[in-house]
Amino acid sequence: MPQITLPDGSQRDFDKSVSVMDIANDIGPGLARATLAGKVDGELVDAAYLVERDARVAIVTNRDSEALELLRHDAAHVMAQAVQELYPGTQVTIGPAIEDGFYYDFARQEPFTPEDLVEIEKRMHEIVKRDLPIVREVMDRETARQTFADIGETYKVQIIEDIIPEGEEVSIYRQGEWFDVCRGPHLPSTGKLGDGFKVMKVAGAYWRGDSKNEMLQRIYGTAWPDKKQLKAYLHRLEEAEKRDHRKLGRQLELFHLHEEAPGSVFWHPKGWTLFNLLINYMRKRQEDAGYIEVNTPDVMDRSLWETSGHWENYREHMFSTTTEDERVFALKPMNCPGSVLMFAQGLKSYRDLPLRMAEFGKVHRYEPSGALHGLLRVRHFTQDDAHIYCTEEQMEQECIDVIALVLDIYKDFGFEDVVIKFSDRPENRIGADEIWDKLESALTNALDSMQLEYQVFPGEGAFYGPKLEFVLRDAIGRDWQCGTLQVDMNLPERFDISYVAEDGDRHRPVMLHRALFGSLERFFGILVEHYEGKFPAWLAPVQAVVMNITDKQAPYVEKVEKMLKNQGIRTISDLRNEKVGFKIREHTLQRIPYLLVVGDREVEEEQVAVRSLGGEDLGSLAVDKFVELVRQ
Repeated sequence: MPQITLPDGSQRDFDKSVSVMDIANDIGPGLARATLAGKVDGELVDAAYLVERDARVAIVTNRDSEALELLRHDAAHVMAQAVQELYPGTQVTIGPAIEDGFYYDFARQEPFTPEDLVEIEKRMHEIVKRDLPIVREVMDRETARQTFADIGETYKVQIIEDIIPEGEEVSIYRQGEWFDVCRGPHLPSTGKLGDGFKVMKVAGAYWRGDSKNEMLQRIYGTAWPDKKQLKAYLHRLEEAEKRDHRKLGRQLELFHLHEEAPGSVFWHPKGWTLFNLLINYMRKRQEDAGYIEVNTPDVMDRSLWETSGHWENYREHMFSTTTEDERVFALKPMNCPGSVLMFAQGLKSYRDLPLRMAEFGKVHRYEPSGALHGLLRVRHFTQDDAHIYCTEEQMEQECIDVIALVLDIYKDFGFEDVVIKFSDRPENRIGADEIWDKLESALTNALDSMQLEYQVFPGEGAFYGPKLEFVLRDAIGRDWQCGTLQVDMNLPERFDISYVAEDGDRHRPVMLHRALFGSLERFFGILVEHYEGKFPAWLAPVQAVVMNITDKQAPYVEKVEKMLKNQGIRTISDLRNEKVGFKIREHTLQRIPYLLVVGDREVEEEQVAVRSLGGEDLGSLAVDKFVELVRQ
């Protein structure tokens, strides 16, 4: 007689084993119709799952976060069924849910065409309309292996042989006559999938991700709870395409990338101007917050990285070289060890703490060629790094100050919606558990005292300490992980650094690792896409362009350009023998915030006719009044 405890604390008694769907029916027929799955003592299960003991049970509907992954997993199965109905002889391999959608890998001689994708999506809708019950079956390992061998599914046979231990049972999910090996859970029927899905594209993929294996065809799709959300997602994709920083980088003459230097950026004058604006902004904010700025070498001996633990834990991402005298050097992938050596130079007292050392350090990390993506994933980049050395007593307040600083900085760039992620001790870590207890408490206590919400990611901290990650949401709803804060008592121990405490003894400092933009290159790319290249005036590489109508106004245009530059306004002039309408269109495409037109009247009255990037006519202003406008 299981007693079922519902999320609101109420309890229901049943005189025999009961399924999740039965529980939903007992609560109400409306809930039963909306039921997709259940959670039994926190574990996601099928709606048909039998509860045989006392348990806490929650009913999962499409309003719950767990429903989305269920929908996407089922969409993958429905797509696989559609493909095998349309193209007999095609073998299925694996088909998981992924971020924003799903995919399935297929083994087929003929390549899938765009027309095939249209037919596959059409057949998927037909399968959904059939509302086929999705039923879980269990077979012993040998029966399952033979079942798939009999229908020519050699990849499924490999999966069973390699993944399922001998003696274990195999979980099979069947929808109509089609079935697949799967742990589940799944929806009650194909009809529950609805119509919020779309087949997107086809790409190549090696079996099990190994280039030594055969090439398969991977079909990607996206799935959402309803058509409205699907439409919103497709709109975001269109917006993302328009905002692609690589395309805008070329169009706005900001930067380019070369195959001869993969993962490294060639900055053009306008791009380098914006890059330095970011550095100057951060330099001022850090100076105001009590930081000092340092710089450390790019290349250091292997022994340093062995001491820090990077050689053991990060070696595959490091560029290294051996010199003629057999010394091994590495380009730094991180700034931390260099900062520790800076702290170790000279005796430090408790009066020196907290010591906040900032560095705009160039770091180099080997990223696989296939992972490189414009400015968002590079091999050579600049971090706005800082390392704060403090006492244990100061640690929590320093965390609070860093969190407040990073959130305030993001507001300046238009990012009000920030998600904070807290990651605690990973399995592969250095240092004692007692130390990790202190470090994790410092971060969580800081967040709690600031009344900030955060998400917990167990086991995803750095190998030397727990961390916070700050995730920004941009103008079209995409999330970007940028800033980080890590608390560390392990590197100070490994490098044997200390300070003289008030009692005259030597003590270990606590070390906070902190980056606010993170990678400047990545933050630059995010800003390009967030603003669609239409930067606010204070960030724009060129803030104003002065244009003449005829050659007669050229001397005055040059005078205005010089006056504005002297006032710190980033200005160019356009004296080409073109119609002013043509010039305005061209500089609008270049996303210049202010377009200043000079005709005979403006020369006579010593003014400029001001037009904003959005097309608003701001009237004629004296040059000093325009300067005031830009500064505001």
